[in-house]
Amino acid sequence: MDTMKLLLIAVFLPLFPQSVIFNMLFEKMSQPIIRVVMLGGWPLIGIYLLGDDVKSLPVWFMVWALGTSALYGFRLLAMRDMGIWVGFLATSIWALLWVSVGSGVDTEWLYHAALGFSIPLALMVVSIRHIETRFGAAYMDLYGGLAVTTPRLSGVLVFSVLAATASPVFPAFFIMLHTIMSSTAGTMIAILGVWLLWTWGSARLLQGIIVGPAVGEKVQDIGKGLTWLYALLLVALVLIGIYLTGGQL
Repeated sequence: MDTMKLLLIAVFLPLFPQSVIFNMLFEKMSQPIIRVVMLGGWPLIGIYLLGDDVKSLPVWFMVWALGTSALYGFRLLAMRDMGIWVGFLATSIWALLWVSVGSGVDTEWLYHAALGFSIPLALMVVSIRHIETRFGAAYMDLYGGLAVTTPRLSGVLVFSVLAATASPVFPAFFIMLHTIMSSTAGTMIAILGVWLLWTWGSARLLQGIIVGPAVGEKVQDIGKGLTWLYALLLVALVLIGIYLTGGQL
């Protein structure tokens, strides 16, 4: 595959600076349904364009991918807007798909990996929308104590964040294990470093909005029916993750 086509694909499996296109659109398209569609479809377009043409990548391309993933992992630590935070995490995650491309995985696996990463991100977007409708905005450290004021919404948000940042036993965890085990030693260390940044960033996010004393006016929690729906989706993700253990461990 020629370099120009790879650079085009790097818009959809985002590498910096092409990654700016996705993050700019994601920030402007504030409607949750549009963001959910973007999270589900954006990397799939890149994988479709990729096809089965690439069996290996030059070293500089792999370094570019790891550098992009680390860059957006660091940006998670400073970002207070939770909606933009999700976009940065998606960019950091999708950049690592190039590592799997370089290791020669088939296209079908890439599609499954992209969806395994993107579905929890979509749940985060919907959870954040609930916060925005109750408080007018979703910023870390602007208010706190959601675990006290809206325990059901807080639980959904916490588990969505854990699923999105590849915590055991969600699908993204086993996708990350597969990526690491098929990598060289140097790449493995870099991926583990990025994974640590995701964990650090998610801890800061939850600390900035979930824990601590309640601040601001009391708001209504999400309903029990909606909570059960989210719970079923999260349980389904867990079951998929457990199923993946047969192929990854």
